[in-house]
Amino acid sequence: MRLRLPTERPTEPPTGYKIAHPVLSQDGTRAGFTGVSLGGALPYAVVDDASCVYGRRHRPPARLCDCGFHCVHDRAAAEALLTTTEHRTAVLLEVSVLGVYIRFERGFRYARQRVRTATVGPCACGASPAALADAGWGRPGWRGLTAGCPLCLRGRTSVSLASFARLAGEGLRMVAGGTAPAAGVGPAGPEGLGVPELVAEAALLQARLDWFQTQLARLGERGAGGGPKG
Repeated sequence: MRLRLPTERPTEPPTGYKIAHPVLSQDGTRAGFTGVSLGGALPYAVVDDASCVYGRRHRPPARLCDCGFHCVHDRAAAEALLTTTEHRTAVLLEVSVLGVYIRFERGFRYARQRVRTATVGPCACGASPAALADAGWGRPGWRGLTAGCPLCLRGRTSVSLASFARLAGEGLRMVAGGTAPAAGVGPAGPEGLGVPELVAEAALLQARLDWFQTQLARLGERGAGGGPKG
């Protein structure tokens, strides 16, 4: 006789935590995330449905398969994954577990999710992040992103945290380190940017301006030394 666990009927969606890599579409019009292990080849949106990574014709999460979204109950357990070498550039996600789910001792495997908050760590140099920049890797049609400070952004494709949140949509909040939310839809509406958003945008613009000035200076030096010779 097989014992069955009682069916859960929560009054509100359970909350979970996971880590993922932020990604930007090749044309720069969409933003999302990709996992760090199983299913990492399939970028997902802020609100999305899971699919079986093995191509089987069943709805995740199937009991005899590993498919579906995964998360843990404890925020500290997810944060601990960010200390490993291969996951240093990932971000911490707080998600709502939607649809059918299977509860385990440490977390959930489930059919649908909403990413509520993405916390971005420091730049590789240790400075606070001003934007998400090209990480040097990607998936077909998607560019992987990593945290970047104004000095490290020069010459790299990048998007501010506020812009990433707007592209991702669905009320996603972006948090720089442990500070207040840097983006999201608040009482003032999508265009009502506060001080954190404006600071991030200004830092990104300044980094781009510095890069253009450097390029102009180099062109000026070439022009000064490239005149006709007698």
